[in-house]
Amino acid sequence: MKAVVFTGGEIKNYEKVRKYTVNTDLIICADSGVRHAFSMNVKPDILVGDLDSISCEDRKKIEESGTKIVKFPKEKDYTDTELAICEALKMGTSEVVLLGALGGRPDHSLANIFLMVSFKEKGLKLKLADENWEMFVIDKKVEIPGEKGDILSLIPLTPKVQDVKTGGLYYPLKGETLVMGPARGISNVFVENVATVSIKDGLLLVIKLTEPKS
Repeated sequence: MKAVVFTGGEIKNYEKVRKYTVNTDLIICADSGVRHAFSMNVKPDILVGDLDSISCEDRKKIEESGTKIVKFPKEKDYTDTELAICEALKMGTSEVVLLGALGGRPDHSLANIFLMVSFKEKGLKLKLADENWEMFVIDKKVEIPGEKGDILSLIPLTPKVQDVKTGGLYYPLKGETLVMGPARGISNVFVENVATVSIKDGLLLVIKLTEPKS
């Protein structure tokens, strides 16, 4: 089961992210993220949060749409985004795409990135995405579809990520260790339509960037 969670961060181009809402089983909005769903004419299945950032217009739309509301108090130990992902997990979801996860609040942006680590430990595949990028966390070998010229960056989330091997990229890694801090894994380039990344130990943040297309 797959879900999309809209959060209150920035989405620059709705049409470019619409693909993530196609063939998904569940649409969840974290508080003010509902404005993104309504702007795309996407009906939310569930609205989660303290509802302190929702406009009067959107409140009216929520009431008219019959969206299920899971309300929490304003003073709580978790962000609305984390609560929305927990709701998706509770519904039996195995994969979640988070839209609008980055923006003007660097604390929220970093917290959303690190949510990928905590939810991976719970068995959930969590991906952050926007118009021209996707990011996710890996702890084993993966194949990453793309196009020649796309950018792939690898950022350690643990002190060491050992035995990193890559294929289909301009700068190959052949069993090397990436350490947290130095930017060794930034801005590699696809030379094939599929890249492979494998690691033996650690957690690696993978970011794929696609050149904007007119």
